[in-house]
Amino acid sequence: MPNLSFAIMGKPPAYRYHLLRNALEAFQKNLPHLDEKEFNRVCQRADRSFHLESLALQSPEASQILIQPERVDMALQEIADRYPNDEDFTIDLSQNGLTPDTLRQALQRELLFDGILQKIAARSITVGDIDVQLYYEMNRERFMQPETRLVRQILITVNNDYAENQYDTVLQRIRSIAAEATGNAKQFGKLARQYSECPTAMEGGKLGNLPYGKLYPQLDAALFALNAGQVSAPIETELGFHLLLCEHIYPAQQVSLTKAKAQIRTQLQERAQRNCQKEWLKQLQATTPEVSP
Repeated sequence: MPNLSFAIMGKPPAYRYHLLRNALEAFQKNLPHLDEKEFNRVCQRADRSFHLESLALQSPEASQILIQPERVDMALQEIADRYPNDEDFTIDLSQNGLTPDTLRQALQRELLFDGILQKIAARSITVGDIDVQLYYEMNRERFMQPETRLVRQILITVNNDYAENQYDTVLQRIRSIAAEATGNAKQFGKLARQYSECPTAMEGGKLGNLPYGKLYPQLDAALFALNAGQVSAPIETELGFHLLLCEHIYPAQQVSLTKAKAQIRTQLQERAQRNCQKEWLKQLQATTPEVSP
């Protein structure tokens, strides 16, 4: 990337903080580790975020927000605590064009900006029961609970370093266990505690109530082909050989409005707040002279 000192020369500390924050968000890298293309992209993002923050801090709403010094101290300490010691913290800041003092100033601005946006969000409409019901009725497919299956497992691992876990030996053992398994949950649980090498053995092999897609593909396919109370044939995965018991089948069902109401209300309220904030920032940009870093 271009020489960092030259690239940020004359830029205020708050803008440097925006550079660092955007670099971490976009590339999970500090500024010195960015290539030229990445750095240019980070600069574009920082120009926008710094501009919006600066506009907000000049707004009448900013004078209504008070950030206690203790909150800034806590935010600064939270970052410092990620480092093994103060020296490493200071060195890393220096490499990114910052010091503890200038970082503190940037955090003060950031907290104030967040406070302003929270105040603006409070102006948004209050989502009512009718809004919730309309959303539910128009998006019923989103509130389908998929079929799930209550499943237990017995696992015997393959490990050629041990005689008892050689491939052929394990296959013979799992077939022998399968011959004993009746499909009764209590009996299968006893076999799991006796033979299984999975950590779930202590709980009778219980894997829980699972939808399709939570297990290895081979296990998913076998499990969802079983009837309730049926034990699978031995199934091979990279771990070894498995036996599955489908203890119970819970069919797919529609989640009721009563159960979905709180989730929908939260989602709609958060959306309304975001829209209110976006509209306020849009109007702010249209009525306020541009701020350069």
